[in-house]
Amino acid sequence: MLDYKGRPNRLGIVGWLGGGRWGAERYLYTLHRVTGLGLLAYFLLHIFVTAARRFGQEAWQQSMARVTGPVFTLGEYLVFVAFAFHAINGIRLVLVELGFGVGKPIEPVYPYRTSVDVQRPLAVVVMLVAAVLVVLGGLDFFVLK
Repeated sequence: MLDYKGRPNRLGIVGWLGGGRWGAERYLYTLHRVTGLGLLAYFLLHIFVTAARRFGQEAWQQSMARVTGPVFTLGEYLVFVAFAFHAINGIRLVLVELGFGVGKPIEPVYPYRTSVDVQRPLAVVVMLVAAVLVVLGGLDFFVLK
């Protein structure tokens, strides 16, 4: 397998997953992509299960009976966790892309400053808000039933 510059890729998928010198923002970006794919998979499963309604009440009840129980409750909670992270991190990404999360522009004079000092606190706030949503969702899913 070759990398994009034509050199042999000795690390393979481990190199992609391990990240090496990745920063927190890169891990957030990767997790954003993974949660997006997970939400897409859930959306497709939801369409498939809901489509049983077209075949009558009995087919609908059978379809719903297949997706009930503690395993599916945990799965729905994980979908909620993915949604909470994806939504809050998406707001962070929009703020960064629009320039609100990168600080004021400065003249590029050595020693260079990066926007990490501005983006990192924003990422921490995003993770804290997502954690609060995940805990509140867990209470709703498992305690306040």
